[in-house]
Amino acid sequence: MTADDKGALGGAPDKTLEQTAATFGLLASPARLRILQALAQGETNVTDLLDQVGGAPSTISQHLAALKRAGLVGARRDGRRQVYFIEAPAALTVIRLVAEQLSAQPAPAIAPCRSAP
Repeated sequence: MTADDKGALGGAPDKTLEQTAATFGLLASPARLRILQALAQGETNVTDLLDQVGGAPSTISQHLAALKRAGLVGARRDGRRQVYFIEAPAALTVIRLVAEQLSAQPAPAIAPCRSAP
């Protein structure tokens, strides 16, 4: 780790690093990334999200609830429907940067990371 790398994390306290790791863990789901990608196009409801990203309504709702608890997605009532939107646009910037970096490189043969016992 270089001095610049340390600066990028800003000497964050352990609690902040734990929250950051939990957020990255939450984003380790292609379905959740698809939902965020769809919401980046504008506010929408679960029915329209289903049309855009597929999946079962209950699964989409569970993903939205997790993203909402993490503060990445917000919701508001519009009549009888719940409308979802991006609550943390900066998170989308980070996701975009990572995706751009990965798409610019040949795909490495990496096994999924597993937590230490």
